[in-house]
Amino acid sequence: MFNRVAFITGASRGIGRATALTLCRAGFEIVVASPEVEKNEEVAAEIRACSGDAMTLDFDVTSPASVKDGVAKAIKDKGRIDVLVNNAGVTRDALAVRMKLSDWELVLKINLQGAFLCSQAVLPGMMKNRWGRIVNISSVVGQAGAVGQANYSASKAGLIGLTKSLAQEMASRNITVNAIAPGYIQTDMTAVLPEEVKAKILASVPLGRIGKPEDIANAVKFLVGEEAGYITGHVLAVNGGMYM
Repeated sequence: MFNRVAFITGASRGIGRATALTLCRAGFEIVVASPEVEKNEEVAAEIRACSGDAMTLDFDVTSPASVKDGVAKAIKDKGRIDVLVNNAGVTRDALAVRMKLSDWELVLKINLQGAFLCSQAVLPGMMKNRWGRIVNISSVVGQAGAVGQANYSASKAGLIGLTKSLAQEMASRNITVNAIAPGYIQTDMTAVLPEEVKAKILASVPLGRIGKPEDIANAVKFLVGEEAGYITGHVLAVNGGMYM
């Protein structure tokens, strides 16, 4: 049995890093793709330390050329891409009435357009192999909205629409496309929130704790496995109950 190859964007930190390490332990070969070259190598070293196989890519999801070239390099090196995890994302928070157009465009370009470009690049190979798994990392705010996050919420809601459309298009080729909607997860992105905001969010979580990146990574591991082969077009909420 050959090892499946998982291509993970934004894999240099947070949820992406946890996903890379979790899938490595599950026997996947990993492509660590992000523009943070040094951090990519740190993650790859961790993967190799647990007897896994990894390659790194200086990868910019906003650049069609970078996406096309990066995917081509991965396929040349690994022979195939079986799993794509669209995890790359940024925030640029502000009330909508004050939001800069450049901040709206950047968030949509990275979070949503980037996922589209990556999916478009890997799908021909998956279609040829008649097997594939795409997991888009959405967010609870893509379902519920959030004050000061019109751009981020729109991008993550867009990912859900992209997920459902691709799932319908690709089902006949044995390719599943699903989304995960994380809640309040302990990452660099949430670490910068003011303490009063963190406390307010935590109070809305019935399970009473902040999620860990590994909580999301374990959900990814399930969705990309053989056991989830009859699940597609689904949005899996991993949010401690904060939105039901």
